[in-house]
Amino acid sequence: MADAVPLHAPQPPGATGVLVLADGSVAWGRGFGAVGSAVGEVCFNTAMTGYQEVMTDPSYAAQIVCFTFPHIGNVGVNEEDVEAQADGAVGCVVREDVTEPSNFRARGTFGDWLQARGKIGLAGIDTRALTRRIRLSGAPNAAIAHDAEGRFDIPQLIKRARDWPGLEGMDLARVVTRAQREGWEGGVWRLGQGYARSPRDARPHVVAVDYGAKDNIFRNLVKAGARVTVVPAQTGIDDILALEPAGVFLSNGPGDPAATGAYAVPVIQELLERDVPIFGICLGHQILGLAAGARTTKMHQGHRGANHPVKRLEDGAVEITSMNHGFAVDNSALPDGIKETHVSLFDGSNCGIEVEGKRAFGVQYHPEASPGPQDSYYLFQKFVGMLG
Repeated sequence: MADAVPLHAPQPPGATGVLVLADGSVAWGRGFGAVGSAVGEVCFNTAMTGYQEVMTDPSYAAQIVCFTFPHIGNVGVNEEDVEAQADGAVGCVVREDVTEPSNFRARGTFGDWLQARGKIGLAGIDTRALTRRIRLSGAPNAAIAHDAEGRFDIPQLIKRARDWPGLEGMDLARVVTRAQREGWEGGVWRLGQGYARSPRDARPHVVAVDYGAKDNIFRNLVKAGARVTVVPAQTGIDDILALEPAGVFLSNGPGDPAATGAYAVPVIQELLERDVPIFGICLGHQILGLAAGARTTKMHQGHRGANHPVKRLEDGAVEITSMNHGFAVDNSALPDGIKETHVSLFDGSNCGIEVEGKRAFGVQYHPEASPGPQDSYYLFQKFVGMLG
């Protein structure tokens, strides 16, 4: 890694933070946020805005986010931009030191906010070099640490990074899901108005399975005309059907879809058998694919950012999308009964499927944005339009 300090090299003066990769590479910087250490997979995100939404997206559980945009934290933080209360990323790596916030919506500083949430920040890192390394060699396991006195046990941090098993085979949905059923309240946000209130009129009922959901998904379901009840990831088929859903939504989330699928796939297969309308996003899309006979694979570097072009195969239209995923439905050998509907224009990977003969579809990207473009809001309308 360019600018990485060799193992056991002298620690630079003033270094209060460090990123240690499993191969022994060490990058020194200036720590902020929480004091302590954490381990996870390092990934990079190319979004220019929305760092608070990124850090509170549960899909980033057990990951350390390297932000490619250099100025992170400069607009501060506020509670309106929190996407979930569940754990998201364990830490982040940024190029420039976090400045005092300059935005009329700011209610605090990024560093203090990270500290309150127990997340570690590391500034002064050559994020371009780190991103290049991930692109060439894949997402590495690493340990991130912050100590105000600059005291670090580097060999122990390397050991922690090497001993961490990685995301393959890891079911994190059960870790980040909510503990109990919840009737969702609230619509989308508007500047100067905050979040809209859920209408009280009669609406089709959507049961949303929370594998690590972002709240803006539920807000967009409400905007599209649904009434939403959110249930934990391990909710069984009988409990879902007892809620008399007009349709079932499968949320985004972290970890390996095959691991979460051990309990989620049988539920979805039963819903498919009953021809209940289904819409899946990200992890929910991947598990829908597994339930219909496809397989999923771990990606080399994943897709994370707010400017990913996706081609809609039906008409050739291109959507600019928000993405956050390190696994994908394998489109090299899709089984009969699954129709590919969208593909990434970056690498040709699968970004959408429909289950033929059923009212079930999913997309790999995030049509709810937060952060990101809103080109794909029509998918919420498509789903709610299926509910009758």
